[in-house]
Amino acid sequence: MKPSDHNAKHEESPAHSAKIDRDARRRLKAQREKNKNIWYGMGMFGLVGWSIAIPTLLGITLGIWIDRHWPSPYSWRLMLLFAGLVVGCINSWHWIKQTGKDDERG
Repeated sequence: MKPSDHNAKHEESPAHSAKIDRDARRRLKAQREKNKNIWYGMGMFGLVGWSIAIPTLLGITLGIWIDRHWPSPYSWRLMLLFAGLVVGCINSWHWIKQTGKDDERG
């Protein structure tokens, strides 16, 4: 095997090198901010919970109000509960995705 063949096998692509560098920086940052990560995780957990609960409760409240003022064969309470739950889950997913992007950059 020629030395040039050996080097060609172990060359890394720029994208792979960038990923390794990004992972190393993230690990070092996590080691430096160990206590912050615990509180950050707890805060994120609470944020996700509230971002689902609030739209769901607003949907239920609006549904109850519609059911009382305009009776219909359909339960607006259940439909808007489901709609609020879906909106809350999408909102939480977007928030987590955005926060993950910020963590990769920082």
